[in-house]
Amino acid sequence: EPPSAGWSFYWFKAVPNSQDSYTYEPLPGTSSGTANNSFTVHGQTHTAGYACSAGRGDPPIYTQHSRPTFVWSSGVHPSASLTVNPDRVQHFTSESLSLTCEGSSSQWRLIRFLTDDSLLSFLPPATINGSTYIKNEAPRKAVYWCESGTEFSNAVNISTHSDGVILVSPVYPVPVGESVTLLCVMKTGNIPSDVFFYKNNKLIENERRGEMKISAVSESDEGFYKCQYNGRESAQSW
Repeated sequence: EPPSAGWSFYWFKAVPNSQDSYTYEPLPGTSSGTANNSFTVHGQTHTAGYACSAGRGDPPIYTQHSRPTFVWSSGVHPSASLTVNPDRVQHFTSESLSLTCEGSSSQWRLIRFLTDDSLLSFLPPATINGSTYIKNEAPRKAVYWCESGTEFSNAVNISTHSDGVILVSPVYPVPVGESVTLLCVMKTGNIPSDVFFYKNNKLIENERRGEMKISAVSESDEGFYKCQYNGRESAQSW
């Protein structure tokens, strides 16, 4: 019989609390447990965290909650938002950036999830008003978001790089019909004028230039972009 035989599974939404942790609220229709060891959440539109537990026996013995797993959304949240300055995905380790939580709450906590290590951390201070300034001390890829009470902000991807060149592209997706300009920037801050741009690892035009401008973004422009200058290549950004 399968390993899940005899177990009932319970599904929860992670709700931020004031102790740099979470409380867990049962998802609708799951308080009595489910026989299946998977559960589908319908209508997910904003960043949220989920966890599960299991139990079996009569009376049942329950496991502890799993570590929360987060589903991130870059879509604008109606009551909470996270903004990044400078507004770009890629940064150098020699730079600082500010992350600002805004919304109906006066106190927030800033969360960082390191994607390479699957490591979740609460950035000091635990509650922030206004902006938090972060010194990029090591190359890393991370997802950031803000939490307060039951609110989760939109999530942003931030990567830091120690050398070479970076691609300047906005943190949030550009709406269809709006314009966007991509740049290649050196660690010195210089913007070279003879750069190759790539989309999904394919050279866009066999011509060097200083910037790449899309005057009216369409769905066909979606993809991973990067730039190359003097043999140095940036990381890709969506």
